[in-house]
Amino acid sequence: MSDSILLTRDGGLARVTFNRPAYLNAMDFDMATRWREVAHEVTADGRIGAVILDAAGPAFCAGGDVVAMATSGASGDAVTATAHVIHDGIRTFALSDKPIVAAVQGAVAGGGLGLMLTADYIVAAESAKFVSKYANIGLTPDLGVTTLLPSAIGQRRTLQLLLQDRTLDANEALDWGLVAEVVPPAEVGGRAEHIARFWLQNATAAFGQAKRLVRVGAFRTFEENLADEALTIGGRFDTDESRVRVAAFAAASRKQASKENS
Repeated sequence: MSDSILLTRDGGLARVTFNRPAYLNAMDFDMATRWREVAHEVTADGRIGAVILDAAGPAFCAGGDVVAMATSGASGDAVTATAHVIHDGIRTFALSDKPIVAAVQGAVAGGGLGLMLTADYIVAAESAKFVSKYANIGLTPDLGVTTLLPSAIGQRRTLQLLLQDRTLDANEALDWGLVAEVVPPAEVGGRAEHIARFWLQNATAAFGQAKRLVRVGAFRTFEENLADEALTIGGRFDTDESRVRVAAFAAASRKQASKENS
């Protein structure tokens, strides 16, 4: 088994760690294959209720391993095949019912943006940097960048990032809506774990289904989304967990109303 991506579990929490720090966690074909395997393994495991996506070393992810492509004499067909493998992992994670928080440090470049945006909630270090660099080397975006990036920051800002040699610092990324929080580097991992454990401790399945509805909704008609929402909320209402929580909410509401009317 490749150690280019590590998978560890702690109860219902899974941690997926990019582990090619010497290559800025850029993905070669071996790492791409491991990414796909991990995505299918994690999303198929009913015991996992939350996922942390993080990275070893000074950078989060530099996208595809362009140096390996250039030095190995890879063909365009080989590059396409590698992209398909990575895309399968991205699609599997993004459309699953597992909420994902990313802990991001250092550089996020090229396809690393798409891999980062596989996560539903992104905590970035104050030192994090975000850049495209595709056009600088004569390539076009992959790894979900043309879909996930506009969804996060809008089409115009996506084009600013893709069509200019521009680097966003962490605060700019926060202002643009690319990340959810910016914290000191030493706190990134702890903050991401706090968020993941909050999901685990508070109606886990409901968080996962909310994530799924939003992610899948971008690719369906309004009518299909409404039908899925109706079926999902009805299904959740019939669970033991939801019945307990709804009853507690109703009791608290009645108590508050009684206070206001007295």
